[in-house]
Amino acid sequence: MKLLSYLGLVAALFVSPILQAKMVSGINVPDSIVVNQQSLVLNGAGVRSKFFMDLYIGSLYLASVQSELEKVIEQPVAVIRLRITSEMITSDKMTDAIKDGFDEATDGNSVHLQTEIDQFMALFSAEINDGDQFTFVLTRDRGVASFKNDQPQGEIPGELFRQALIKIWLGDKPAQKSLKQDMLGQ
Repeated sequence: MKLLSYLGLVAALFVSPILQAKMVSGINVPDSIVVNQQSLVLNGAGVRSKFFMDLYIGSLYLASVQSELEKVIEQPVAVIRLRITSEMITSDKMTDAIKDGFDEATDGNSVHLQTEIDQFMALFSAEINDGDQFTFVLTRDRGVASFKNDQPQGEIPGELFRQALIKIWLGDKPAQKSLKQDMLGQ
């Protein structure tokens, strides 16, 4: 009987992560993550596509589920993750897309953030491969810490920069409207 209980516990441990993940385009997206000893829940996740091709999965993690941009910006900590799902994504294409995203997020008035944007775009200078994961930890009053495949890439200070980065995916002119809705759980 003890053996059956033990096997049941082991099986539950292996099954639990699968049950506690959301499937998006065939990829498991965890229901929660821990950042700086704080548990964050999956607010929503979706696919960024272009010309009928899936490019990446975008996901948003917060302390509590929110469905409005203003409420996301108010959060002390938020995490945006991008999981690359296409070999079509290159460093140059990602840099161009991020630049366009900042232009849209700031209504074409990104000049005052140019130093931070340049620093951020340098994070994408290395080769990008299918399966790479970019994680942006957005902390109010501290800015953005960036990770590629869980390896620290750099920190960019500034509240205005943090808000502009959030707006690339969740603002009035997002990278893709359906991805924004998915990330906001709408």
